[in-house]
Amino acid sequence: MSLTISVFGLGYVGSVSAACFASMGHKVIGVDVSAAKVEMLDSGRSPIIEARMSEMVADANRSCRLHATVDPIAAVVGSDISFVCVGTPSLRNGKLDLSHIEKVSHEIGEALKQKSTFHTVVLRSTVLPGTTETLMVPTIERASGKRAGVDFAVCYNPEFMRGGSAVGDFLKPPYTILGTQNPQHLAPLRELYKDVPATVFETSIRVAEMVKYVSNLYHAVKVGFANEIGTLCKHLEVETEQVTKIFMSDTKLNISSAYLAPGFAFGGSCLPKDLRAITYRAKELDLELPLLESLVPSNAQHVDRGVEAVLRTGKRKIAMLGLSFKAGTDDLRESPQVQLIKRLLGEGCDVKVWDKDVSLGRLAGSNRQYIEEVIPHIGSVLTADIDVALKGAEVVIIGNNSAKAADLVGRLKAGQIVIDLVNLDKTRRPASDATYEGICW
Repeated sequence: MSLTISVFGLGYVGSVSAACFASMGHKVIGVDVSAAKVEMLDSGRSPIIEARMSEMVADANRSCRLHATVDPIAAVVGSDISFVCVGTPSLRNGKLDLSHIEKVSHEIGEALKQKSTFHTVVLRSTVLPGTTETLMVPTIERASGKRAGVDFAVCYNPEFMRGGSAVGDFLKPPYTILGTQNPQHLAPLRELYKDVPATVFETSIRVAEMVKYVSNLYHAVKVGFANEIGTLCKHLEVETEQVTKIFMSDTKLNISSAYLAPGFAFGGSCLPKDLRAITYRAKELDLELPLLESLVPSNAQHVDRGVEAVLRTGKRKIAMLGLSFKAGTDDLRESPQVQLIKRLLGEGCDVKVWDKDVSLGRLAGSNRQYIEEVIPHIGSVLTADIDVALKGAEVVIIGNNSAKAADLVGRLKAGQIVIDLVNLDKTRRPASDATYEGICW
């Protein structure tokens, strides 16, 4: 089924979107305040320099599938769907300038006054979560006198296009994300993207808005990480290319989804020690590596959030399930769970700790030494009986994966507050009347 699409904003995202939609067989009307951009697109010339764009725009124009106008009302009245692809530049203080979105939303609202049929508006511009629902929707409603969800729909469909390969990224994206307040409103978008070879995620508008930011932030982290590692390698006289090649060959941990699920702070005998060692060595080389240097304090702040989450409840009787830095080990060295317990004890909390892998009677070597030197008082709060730990507890902290759902079934009570630090998979969370929450999810 061919759709008629209006695309507001003929910059980078809008021009590529317009050309690609037209290449898919749809009729497209480009809209922009710039008469020069409109004239170029309407005459079959691409307003931007991008691979494949010149040929696609020319072909779509010859086939009468791609036109452009400076008249927003004519574009909305003559289309089924309006995509908003205007810029959201930074103000001097870093805040987003949303004036273009507000202006276009008002124009679309004015146009809807002259339209009797249901219209779908889709925002593609990168905006912070909540913007679509708190700015765009009410602006259109005020200008049109119509109701969202009744007379028109507003959805969010982020783009994932890179300069130089934007057309290829549009036609073969990593995924297609459709954000909506009502799944029924996605019918035209499902039709529009049905031949695009990518997994489609239908979700809430705010999730769709956030995923765009998460993707870009992670890309920035990767670039910064790679550059700092390369800098270290160069100053340590190590072959950067070989390090990178070998590192990227590991798709089980290094280049994978491992460690990307939000949970509690990292710990153990490796990560904290290695970070300190490498950042200390960098200082000896007079190198500033702010990304790597920020990781330890960032991790410490996450422990702070755990402490604050418990203290915020106003409760003092605490059960901690899981003491080692991760399940399946009795390693307590630099365990953030241990740091959490120490902090809570210092705040006067009555704490009981259970960990099926940690027993004072079994500990030996470095773990026993760690307890004797760092947390000698742990013996008074550690128990091998989960029922003893949970008895009378007002707050139950799930510290690692050592507690299984079966361990908790029937043991959690109404009125208890469960703080899950590790973000257990929902299938592993016990069904109970207790309040269940996390510190970063």
